[in-house]
Amino acid sequence: MTNFKILSINPGSTSTKIAVYDGETRIFQENLKHTTEELSKFAKLTDQFDFRKDSILKILKEKNIDLKSLKSVVGRGGLLKPMEGGTYVVSERMIEDLKIGIQGTHASNLGGLIASSIAQTLNIKAYIADPVVVDEMEAVAKISGHPQFPRKSIFHALNQKAIAKLHCKEKGLDYKKVNLIVAHIGGGVSVGLHSMGKVIDVNNALDGDGPFAPERSGSLPMGSIIEACFSGQYSKDDIKKAIVGSGGLVAYFQTNDHQTLEEKAKKDKNIQLVLNALNYQISKEIGALSTVVNGKVDAILLTGGIAYSKEVVNYIENKVKFIAPVHAYGGEDEMWALAGAALRVLKGEEKAKEYS
Repeated sequence: MTNFKILSINPGSTSTKIAVYDGETRIFQENLKHTTEELSKFAKLTDQFDFRKDSILKILKEKNIDLKSLKSVVGRGGLLKPMEGGTYVVSERMIEDLKIGIQGTHASNLGGLIASSIAQTLNIKAYIADPVVVDEMEAVAKISGHPQFPRKSIFHALNQKAIAKLHCKEKGLDYKKVNLIVAHIGGGVSVGLHSMGKVIDVNNALDGDGPFAPERSGSLPMGSIIEACFSGQYSKDDIKKAIVGSGGLVAYFQTNDHQTLEEKAKKDKNIQLVLNALNYQISKEIGALSTVVNGKVDAILLTGGIAYSKEVVNYIENKVKFIAPVHAYGGEDEMWALAGAALRVLKGEEKAKEYS
């Protein structure tokens, strides 16, 4: 049997998740948590590089993971330049852009850097896969109504792409020959139209576009936002938090715990109304995207943590099943998605791309 051992690395703001897969089988996973005290020693994000890398190597040694058995290392893609979806070889140009934070500073920038460093010592390839900056939107979809404010492609590309390809594999379909609408429903909500292998339209799931989410406001009435901005009552940071972090369910109920709210909604009509509104907006977004391909949608896929909810799935399915069959893939496994991207390259099912 061919050995396809892959190390996945996913740095977050206060943790670093790692996993080792042999083919599609996970043989080890660990979530390395970093305290505020530990991270406060570093002035810049890139200063955390050695600390995080050493933590990874230490736990791998403790768990008796033979690094020499690895065939590749794949890291979470960071805030790079907009790019097509796919698996990318970590190159010198990519490393430089990750270091300088060409589109911003985020812990995920360390993913490609650490993956490359470990891979170099083993003389194997390092990759990143489907970062949040994947941009395959058609030109017409980027027009917003004002040239100063174009629509942007920032979404859950890693999970959306992985689930779309998983569905195609299960159904014997070619991802590059179908139209799928994928709704990622988690802390943020992104709804993307995957047409012939590309996400040609998707809402900006980060900062104010599309359906609201547990922690994000989605699209808001612009007139009201303008009034709030110039009322003198709120700072720029206050407005930002209202849109990302303190928006959505947090704004209504001071919690992002959808499961708990769903339970409370059985006795509280106001909670149920807001939860229905979340499902309603996602359904509308799915319906709107279906028009882009003249209603010719092969399947609608619901994924993310909230897609475990039968109530959510049933509500959305009842609204959109006239468009296409609905399939639920509850949860989000970024480690599996990263490893799967590298595995497809190792098996020759996909060709690794070059970052430019």
